[in-house]
Amino acid sequence: MKLTKVLAAAAAIAMSGTFAVAQDGSGPDIFVIGGKPDDPFWSRVKLGAEHAGLVAESHGGSVTWLGPQNYDNLGPDAAELIRQAIDQGADAIVGPNWVPEAMDPAFEAVVAADIPLVIYNAGGIEAADRLGAMNYVGAVDYKSGHAGGEYLAKAGHTNGACVNTLPGAANIEAFCNGFNDGMSENGGNGSVLQLPATAFGDSTAVAQAVRAHLLQNADINALFAIGDQDTNAAISGVQQAGKTGSVHVCGMNFNDSILANIQQGTQACAIDQQGYQQGFFAVSILTNHVQYGTTIPTREILTGPGVVDASNVDLVIAGVEAGAR
Repeated sequence: MKLTKVLAAAAAIAMSGTFAVAQDGSGPDIFVIGGKPDDPFWSRVKLGAEHAGLVAESHGGSVTWLGPQNYDNLGPDAAELIRQAIDQGADAIVGPNWVPEAMDPAFEAVVAADIPLVIYNAGGIEAADRLGAMNYVGAVDYKSGHAGGEYLAKAGHTNGACVNTLPGAANIEAFCNGFNDGMSENGGNGSVLQLPATAFGDSTAVAQAVRAHLLQNADINALFAIGDQDTNAAISGVQQAGKTGSVHVCGMNFNDSILANIQQGTQACAIDQQGYQQGFFAVSILTNHVQYGTTIPTREILTGPGVVDASNVDLVIAGVEAGAR
């Protein structure tokens, strides 16, 4: 994603004389816990964090990204990354509350060490308040899933399944719960197709599971996927089952292939949580807080959900090409 205007603005702020340098003359070292850097969604979050980090770097600080090698043991692995950030002398930490029972003790250790904390992407303001974090930045996962279920049900696709390839992750469970409620509140029925965590990002495994599920449940006419890779795999599964045109797919997030799907009519919609902004805003808040003592009075900074469909996909593509999305 090209964001030259954002980069220029960040660089201008970084070099401006309108801000004082921190008392010790050095910028903050901010650690960001996130997904795998080769995950398409998380690569955009990482880019946003890095662009915001230009301000910290201009004063000798840094932004360090810590992500798991895979998602097989997500909660404990993420908790260990949080502890690594503490041990490496983080001045501030950003992290998602994916699996609260595994990750909360590590976040509590951050707060106990008087390290400023922002929760982002997963957990919501409830997690931020519970853990003593400064704020939450991101979409509300339940509302994101709800938007997908509502959209499909209102379009007449009233028997849907949420494809969950990360069972046990709180944000993914919230996506599916929201999807099911969005379906049921608009005259439909929702269910969950739960796959092992090893299936996440494995397009072949997801496509085969979707194909089998659709053949075994001929009344399903809607699917919701939790990320852009899984969305493409679900569409492949629909095609393999011979259900193109009768099973309609919506999914979280978008990339170029997702936007092409919507243009071509093989995908009904995408739910946008604007991952770039999640990384950018979270790091910006902590950089300014540590460096200059600023606070943000707004509690819960939302970056979504937004719906991308045939009615606005051309505008979204134009925004991507202009470097604004």
